[in-house]
Amino acid sequence: MTEQHETPGGVSGKALQRDIPQATVTRLATYLRVLAGLADSGVAIVSSEELAVAAGVNSAKLRKDLSFLGPNGVRGVGYDVAKLRTRIEDVLGLSQGHRVVLIGAGNLGRALVGYGGFGVRGFTVVGIFDNDPTVIGQSYAGLVVRDVDRLTDQIPALSPTIAVVAVPDEAAQDVCDRLVAAGLPSILSFAPCELRAPAHVEVRRVDLAMELQMLSFDAARNDAPALPEAAGAGSGRVAHRVPPQQHPTRTHPAPVEPPARARPQRRNAPHAATPHSATEPSTKGSVITP
Repeated sequence: MTEQHETPGGVSGKALQRDIPQATVTRLATYLRVLAGLADSGVAIVSSEELAVAAGVNSAKLRKDLSFLGPNGVRGVGYDVAKLRTRIEDVLGLSQGHRVVLIGAGNLGRALVGYGGFGVRGFTVVGIFDNDPTVIGQSYAGLVVRDVDRLTDQIPALSPTIAVVAVPDEAAQDVCDRLVAAGLPSILSFAPCELRAPAHVEVRRVDLAMELQMLSFDAARNDAPALPEAAGAGSGRVAHRVPPQQHPTRTHPAPVEPPARARPQRRNAPHAATPHSATEPSTKGSVITP
């Protein structure tokens, strides 16, 4: 069993959160998912190399990410899966769990509320709201859909910490305003539009269409045939020398250059200063002889 060190000075996860880069936070969530799978499989100890491979990162980056959590493992032995999982949950603010309200009981909303993975990761959906009279009063995943007009009044009783917005684009900002007025500190929106909210409210947006477009681009790029490299086509590389074009075979002998002594003597012309620009070659109306 590894010796698991505590964070120096008993520093809590909240105290560490201010110093962790956003990219590291994203990877910590990935490590947490991997650790949960290892725990479910009965794995007690995992090395940094094994955890890095499972998370899709190199081991050096993993060790740097975990260093933000304080000492957690023993060199040459590995990490205690359960303790490291608990530590990451503490830093990500998952130790106490989260209560979630869902706004929008359409196809996407019903799919989200029926997903069982939220509960095992510490997120419990406690309320569903919609404005459709045919949907209000219906039950989904054991929850009765409430009227969104009563959102502000019923939020205090539900005590949510996160709101998920799954409504059409044109209704998203109004829903966001209602949630802000009700005191929700964190909003996850599936609407493609940008939502305006005060600085103290954290808003994250999931644009499914954009993600599909990125996948489409990747697929098109992978399927595209490799293009030959153009010579010096703005790539910053040294252009390859292109061999001169071959002229048609001459039907008459090429003229012989006369000896230097047989050349006619030029007359001496008075010397005149020629502007530099006049000495530059010009292709306008000129004929280039071989």
